[in-house]
Amino acid sequence: MTTTAPRDEQLWSRCDGCAALLYRKRLRRNLDVCPECGTHARLDAPDRVAQLVDPDSFTPLPDRAARIDPIGFVDALPYPHRLSAARAGTGLDEAVLCGTARIGGQPAALAVMDFRFLGGSLGCAVGELITATAERALTDEVPLVLVTASGGARMQEGALSLMQMATVSQAVAGLREAGLLTVSVITDPTYGGVAASFATNTDVVIAESGARMGFAGPRVIRQVTGATLPEGFQTAEFLLRHGQVDMVVPRHALRGRLTALLAAAQVGRRAARRPSVPRQAPAPRPASGTAAAAPATAAGPERDAWATVRAARHPGRPTTLDYLELAFDGFVELHGDRLGADCPAIVGGVARLDGRPVMVIGHQKGHTTAELVAHNFGMASPAGHRKALRLMRLAARLGLPVVTLVDTPGADPGVGAEQQGQAAAIAENILAMSVLPTPVVAVVTGEGGSGGALALAVADRVLMLENAVYSVISPEGCAAILWSDSSAAPQAARALRLTAADLCRLGVVDEVVPEPRPAAHDDPSGAAVLLGRAVAANLTPLLDVPATTLVRRRRHRFRRYGAARATGVSQ
Repeated sequence: MTTTAPRDEQLWSRCDGCAALLYRKRLRRNLDVCPECGTHARLDAPDRVAQLVDPDSFTPLPDRAARIDPIGFVDALPYPHRLSAARAGTGLDEAVLCGTARIGGQPAALAVMDFRFLGGSLGCAVGELITATAERALTDEVPLVLVTASGGARMQEGALSLMQMATVSQAVAGLREAGLLTVSVITDPTYGGVAASFATNTDVVIAESGARMGFAGPRVIRQVTGATLPEGFQTAEFLLRHGQVDMVVPRHALRGRLTALLAAAQVGRRAARRPSVPRQAPAPRPASGTAAAAPATAAGPERDAWATVRAARHPGRPTTLDYLELAFDGFVELHGDRLGADCPAIVGGVARLDGRPVMVIGHQKGHTTAELVAHNFGMASPAGHRKALRLMRLAARLGLPVVTLVDTPGADPGVGAEQQGQAAAIAENILAMSVLPTPVVAVVTGEGGSGGALALAVADRVLMLENAVYSVISPEGCAAILWSDSSAAPQAARALRLTAADLCRLGVVDEVVPEPRPAAHDDPSGAAVLLGRAVAANLTPLLDVPATTLVRRRRHRFRRYGAARATGVSQ
């Protein structure tokens, strides 16, 4: 927002986005977001802290910024003169404000950068202050929240400013090793060495609406490459589409999102440290409609295999997002593989099940043709598998159990997926899940197609809805190969033993979850009640099992599917 008088004396501001003339008090009430066009004005560090933390909870760290001039830098002015002018103009010692606070009642260590101070540049003092904040978070065993606004490393401090990228990153790595959550909030602008270090190597990266982030700025890129940049290049929305951030959040919702993440991390950490005690299974949620009389079953009744395939593929069948809305609470979606893409066929994030934070990851299809196309029919790309793996590893670090919801005809078979390493991405997921040190419950909710399904189903407990299917290949594919006739799909479906009852007998599935009559798509709410109840009942006994025991049992589970086991299966 453009102004011409000191802030305390301003009555009006002009929006940089739409040029509207705005009454300053109204703008402040709207958190410095233009009520006409939504442009987010830059905030200084004290205002940002006031908006994010609980009232009167912020305590600055005792560390003072060192006054240094390591290389005696002089351009138009000596570097010490520029520092003095920045201190006088901002009222801050340096380009970051650090301290401890509570956000939504949750304790955290906080470092907030201020672009007014030499462009928020990263110098030795800034690096030391942020590192000290991370070390305080480690000492207090609380999450670290970084709010970035920077043009990059501070040129006036030469290579020493470059070293701060590694210094702060090492401190972030220490928090990861300790299982403490790290979150960065990207604000406008975040570039250079800050973008290429602690702004993006935290567990969760949130971009404020309107933020821009990149290693090199658009002007530099155009000058060096001569390239025409795409529309919206380096904006928050562009970053989300390309898998670089977990979410884009408007300013008014930032505090709530941070509260949800911090709360999940704290509960997960307490649960991981609590001594093992006998645990009661949670009371079942009250069911409604046809779901009320349907108990959990071990195998379920016999069903025609081809009819079950058709039911599993029904367009009205509840999707992962439907279950997240109906069976879980407080879902906060996390996006992106951090390498360049955000696969829409995989959704995941933090949610609560019976009050307990969990990481939920699942395939997403859709109900309409447009939704199915938008989500690639639930067929995950390598980026989707990498996103899922990133979230599972984050859950393990935070002590959160993982719930996966499987519903895919298979992994994306396209040329692009092959070029991006589809096989290796699936293999990495399977390998990582086999040693993941946190409880994992997988539920096949619709189609469980081949390796694309297994990439989310290497679990301690594998459940299956009674009208779901799980198979090495689709019936049509099997019929085309072995019968040389795709119309033989019904016969192939029966031969593949792909129903829940079949797989329960084979020992692949631990429990069949009943559906409302006649099927889940007739009563999605009832189906969600039954799914939530079954997941909670299967997850609860796993919560007190030591991580080493979980991994050992999980590996034994999948070791048993060998030749000796297979020879005992009735044909």
